[in-house]
Amino acid sequence: MNFVEFLLKSFKELSWQSIVMFAIGLVLIVLAVRFKMEPALLLPIGFGAILVNIPFSGVLNQMIGGEQAHGVIQILYNFGLEMGELFPLLLFIGIGAMIDFGPLLSNPKLIFFGAAAQVGIFITIIIASAIGFDISDAAAIGIIGAADGPTSILVANVLKSQYIGPITVAAYSYMALVPIIQPFAIKLVTTKKERKIKMPYNPKEVSQTAKIIFPIAVTIIAGLIAPQSLALVGFLMFGNLIRECGVLEGLAETARTALVNIVTLLLGISIAFKMKAAEFLTWQTLMIMGLGLGAFVFDTIGGVLFAKTINLFTKKKINPMVGAAGISAFPMSARVVQKMGLEADPENHLLMHAVSANVSGQIASVLAGGVILSLFMF
Repeated sequence: MNFVEFLLKSFKELSWQSIVMFAIGLVLIVLAVRFKMEPALLLPIGFGAILVNIPFSGVLNQMIGGEQAHGVIQILYNFGLEMGELFPLLLFIGIGAMIDFGPLLSNPKLIFFGAAAQVGIFITIIIASAIGFDISDAAAIGIIGAADGPTSILVANVLKSQYIGPITVAAYSYMALVPIIQPFAIKLVTTKKERKIKMPYNPKEVSQTAKIIFPIAVTIIAGLIAPQSLALVGFLMFGNLIRECGVLEGLAETARTALVNIVTLLLGISIAFKMKAAEFLTWQTLMIMGLGLGAFVFDTIGGVLFAKTINLFTKKKINPMVGAAGISAFPMSARVVQKMGLEADPENHLLMHAVSANVSGQIASVLAGGVILSLFMF
């Protein structure tokens, strides 16, 4: 076959579905570059979606010594996700090294807000199952509500969901849209008077010893309560221990910068393996996008309603918007709450309370992922 014949064959194999995937890839790239929406992940996912949908793409299959072998994206997917969920777990080390649990330790009761803001996960699982998704796929779709991309990827992969591509795109797209989604959901269930509630911040001193003990204690407790969450929680807490121990600052800096950047890029390009047109362009993808949005909204409302319930029984009122920060989208959700607090009253500073709820959401989301694996991994 000469070059002209091969070129004609390639164009003949270029289906309308491939062209649609090119368009989707370009949209993701524009969102990443023009609007700075999760650029570290949406850009490689978008570019990868173009790569894997080019006919006879060498990134999926290639000829070596006259024999067909895996291409580079399939190798990365097999190595980083298929065989052991390596990429998401490495990413958790870096995320743990970024998080300061000090605000949460100074106000530990806010850890319950993280738990309350995971309700959307389980509501979405029920809805997804009711409309016809297999229970494992429904569980993987529900975890979008964790507002935690690596957790969504890992759970979907462990449960062998056939929709890992749409789930990943939905999870990271909606994480980027938190500043739009959450204000809408918060205003649905709060009054302007409630949004004006002031909460003075009087932080307690948190010792380095407490900060070192915390990740170790959380790992042990999580392992006993939900053993399937141990890889998720353990790697997150290991990263935090590196940060807080005080003797590995160089490694902590590497974990939260170089490690996170490299693994995020590899993870994004690897996910593209599941964005081939035949797998991605289905009605189920549109349903997953809708269910993912619902999961985010339900999580936000769940956190807000939990705070309002507490206010029924306490004299010292909590601004219910703080409950919305219990999702895992750190620190975007905390910033949304701070901004909305200032809009309601220019003297209403809620940031540190929201940060406390937000970091509790980091822990709660990985625990929720572990619980789902315990319930549905069979």
